[in-house]
Amino acid sequence: MAPMSALEISGNDSEKKASPENLSPVESPETLAESWSNINISGDGLKPRPDEKALDSISSKNGVSFSGNITGITDEKDIKSSPEKTDIKTKSPSGSNSGGGENGDSGVISNNLNGGGKTTSVLKPSPSVGISLDNFLEVPKGKSGGSVNGSGMSLMDEAWELLSGSYVWYKGQRVGTLAAPETGNEALNYNQVFVRDFVPCGLACLMKNDADVDIVKNFLLKTLHLQGWEKRIDNFTLGEGVMPASFKVIPDPVRKKEVLQADFGGSAIGRVAPVDSGFWWIILLRSYTKCTHDYSLSELPEVQRGMKLILNLCLSDGFDTFPTLLCADGCSMIDRRMGIYGYPIEIQALFFFALRCARQMLKPEHDGKELIERIDKRITALSYHIQNYYWLDFTQLNNIYRYKTEEYSHTAVNKFNVIPESIPDWVFEFMPLRGGYFIGNVSPARMDFRWFLVGNCISILSCLATPAQATAIMDLIEERWADLIGEMPLKIAYPALEGHEWRIVTGCDPKNTRWSYHNGGSWPVLLWLLTAASIKTGRPQIAKRAIELVEQRLAKDGWPEYYDGITGRYIGKQARKNQTWSIAGYLIAKLMIENPSNLLIISLEEDKKIAKPKLTRSASWTF
Repeated sequence: MAPMSALEISGNDSEKKASPENLSPVESPETLAESWSNINISGDGLKPRPDEKALDSISSKNGVSFSGNITGITDEKDIKSSPEKTDIKTKSPSGSNSGGGENGDSGVISNNLNGGGKTTSVLKPSPSVGISLDNFLEVPKGKSGGSVNGSGMSLMDEAWELLSGSYVWYKGQRVGTLAAPETGNEALNYNQVFVRDFVPCGLACLMKNDADVDIVKNFLLKTLHLQGWEKRIDNFTLGEGVMPASFKVIPDPVRKKEVLQADFGGSAIGRVAPVDSGFWWIILLRSYTKCTHDYSLSELPEVQRGMKLILNLCLSDGFDTFPTLLCADGCSMIDRRMGIYGYPIEIQALFFFALRCARQMLKPEHDGKELIERIDKRITALSYHIQNYYWLDFTQLNNIYRYKTEEYSHTAVNKFNVIPESIPDWVFEFMPLRGGYFIGNVSPARMDFRWFLVGNCISILSCLATPAQATAIMDLIEERWADLIGEMPLKIAYPALEGHEWRIVTGCDPKNTRWSYHNGGSWPVLLWLLTAASIKTGRPQIAKRAIELVEQRLAKDGWPEYYDGITGRYIGKQARKNQTWSIAGYLIAKLMIENPSNLLIISLEEDKKIAKPKLTRSASWTF
C-alpha cells in the first residue's frame, strides 16, 4: 500500500467538535486500498476524494456496480470445527469470488489498474457491524511507514526497532516485552513483562507480514506455568486460576541460572489482583490460534486446564443477582483508586470477550461439556444485562431523568433504584442527539456515567454491543471528537474527576490529578482499539484521522506512555518514554489500516445463537 497522505488541517481543527454534517460516511466505489488513501481530512470534515476517471475505468473493465454496504466483518466460525483452515494472510486466487456478505455481494473486484489482475476488496459504506470479515482480502502492500522521522527512517521502521529492543529473554527464548526500558530514574515495575501490556505487542507480532509467532507462544506458555504457582499475599492464598499481573527474569548467581519472579498483585499499588490478566491471556490465545491455525497449542491438556481454572473463578456460584463480575478498584488497566469498584464496563466487556473465545477453544471431553453449558448461559445473561442496563443514549438519559424511585415490585422500571438527582450535570451537555455508549458502572442506586474507551471498544470487537449500539458508539466519538480524541488520542476516561469529588474518589491521588494518567489522560496505546472498532463498523476514516494526529507527535515526543491536559496536548508529568505498548498500539493501527483482514485476529462475529432470553418469574414468586 502506498503511504497515506498527511493530515490537511485548516484553522484550529483540534478544538472543533465533529458534527453529522462534517463527518459524512465514505461513499466510495474505489478499491479498498484506494479508498483508504482518498479520504480527505480538513477543517470542513471528512470527504472522499474519488478519482472519477479511474472509477469509470474500473467499472467499465470489470462490469461492477458500485452500490450496497461495506464488505464486512464477521468471524465467529468455531476455531476447532471449521473445515476451512485457510490462512487469513494468504491472498485469494486471482479472479475468485470471496463468497460475499449476507446480501450476496461479493465485495471483490479485479483491479486491472494495478496490473496483473490483483484481487482487492471494495470499500462500501456501512452503518453497522452485521457483515462478514472473512470477505476482507489482503490489500497489496507497498513500503510501510508513510510518515518519516527526523533521521529519515519511517515511523513504522522506528517502531519495530524499538519494539524488538524491548524483548525479554529467558533461557535463550523471547518470552515477552518490557513495559518500558530502564532509565536513570527508579525502574519501579516498568522493567517487568506485564500481561495486559504484552497483548498489543503480541498482536503486532502476529499481524506483521512475516508473523513472529514464537514470542507469542512462549509468552502464553510461560504465563501458564506461572499460573500454577502458589499465590500468597500475607497469610492469604489466592485462587488457583489467577494469572500474574507481571513477571521478570532474574539471574541467580548461586545456582548460575535465570529464574522467573511473578507478581500476582502483592507488589501492585493497592495490592489488588489483576482480574483482566486471565481474560487477556485467553483472548491472546485465541488470536494466536486464529493467525497460525496451530490448534495443537490450545488443545494441550495444560492449556485446557488453564482456561478452565480462569473461568471457574468467574463462574462459581455465589450471592450474585447479576451476571456481571464484582470487582475491586484497581483490578484492570486502571490500576489505582478511581471509583471503578463494583461492576466496571471494562471488566464486563473483557469477561464477555474471554467467554466467547474460550467457548471456541474448549474441548467437551471430561468436564468440558458442563463448563461449555455454563458459559453459554452466562453469555446470554451477560449480553442482555449489559445491552439493557449499561446503555445510555439521549432517549435513555431522558428516561432516567424521569425515573420514579422506591418501586417495590417485579414490574419496576427503575430496577436499580437510581435517584435522578444523582445524574451529574455534565452528562446533559455531553450527550448528543446522535450516538450513545455503555456507561462505566451499574450497581444498586449507583450509575457511573463516565465514558471509558476500553470497555466500549471491546464491546464492539466482541459483539457485546448490538450492531445499532456499535454504530451509535462510533457516532458519539465523531460528535464529541474534541472531548474524547482531542490533540492526542485517546481519552481513557471522560470527564476527569476534579475538586472535592477527586479528593473523595481517588483519595487525593497525586498521580491521578485532573486530566492526567487514568483521570482523563490520553493514552496512545488505545489507538489500536479505536482502529479495530472503526474498521469493524465500516468507519475507517475515524481511525485514519486519529492515526494522522498520533503521527504528528508521538515519535517526536519519544513514544510516551500518556499525555496530560483537556486535549492531551502535554506529555504526561510522570510518563515514561519509549513505552512499549504505545509503540505497539501504533503498529497495530497501521497494520490494520493497511490490511483490514488483520482485524480477523482480534475480532469476533455476532453470535446468532445468543437469542433474547425469555423473561420468566422466579419459581419462588407467588401472588
